[in-house]
Amino acid sequence: MIQNSLEAQKQYMNLVKDAEFAIMMASTLHSIAVGNMLPSNVKSIIVDINPAVVIKLSDRGTSQAIGIVSDVGTFLPLLVEELEKE
Repeated sequence: MIQNSLEAQKQYMNLVKDAEFAIMMASTLHSIAVGNMLPSNVKSIIVDINPAVVIKLSDRGTSQAIGIVSDVGTFLPLLVEELEKE
């Protein structure tokens, strides 16, 4: 656990700097924090049961975001099922 917020932000930025795709699920604060660090060309999927979170993240100035209002516990098994078909 990183207790220093500046150090945590540096770690996040290091992890997402080369990202081309991001799935942000269920953790509002973490999703918003990471979403704010992603370049606008990163394709993003936002999954949250709270529509306000989905709107906030998908409306951050990118056309590369898809928002899904759903419980993550419902979404993940469906995602796994679809991926296993491939």
